[in-house]
Amino acid sequence: ASAMLSQFFILSSRGDTIAFRDYRGDVVKGTAEIFYRKATSWKGNQAPPVFNVEGIHFIHINRNGLYFVCTTKFNVSPTFVLEILGRLSGLFKDYCGVLNEESIRLNFTLIYELLDEVLDAGYPQILSTEALKSHVHNDPVVVTETVAQKESGPFRKQKSP
Repeated sequence: ASAMLSQFFILSSRGDTIAFRDYRGDVVKGTAEIFYRKATSWKGNQAPPVFNVEGIHFIHINRNGLYFVCTTKFNVSPTFVLEILGRLSGLFKDYCGVLNEESIRLNFTLIYELLDEVLDAGYPQILSTEALKSHVHNDPVVVTETVAQKESGPFRKQKSP
């Protein structure tokens, strides 16, 4: 077994679960909470990319304030899993236009479709944006930095009284 992953999840900087997929059902419930508590307990919230809690390996990267996390009970190559996480975050950015909590929430269906193509029962499959195009059928809701700023920022148009 090259890299059997038990779970993949994305958490916000507040610890909210944005996406979660359990591939094997072999680790305890509540791993996202366990991860977040442990990850934020390190000085300056600087958790090492790989740590173990009660026999579960947590391997993660942080991109744009989002935690991309895999769990496994198997002895996998941490470097390989970090590469998978990096590629997944890159895929989500390629498909959604921007990588942030809003774009992932808006593209929930697409994110899960990508996960199903990329990780089959916890085994990595296709990890290139180009190769996935023929397999992915949902169209992205593209979120651009400027649209997000206009909708929530100081540039929102005010109706005059």
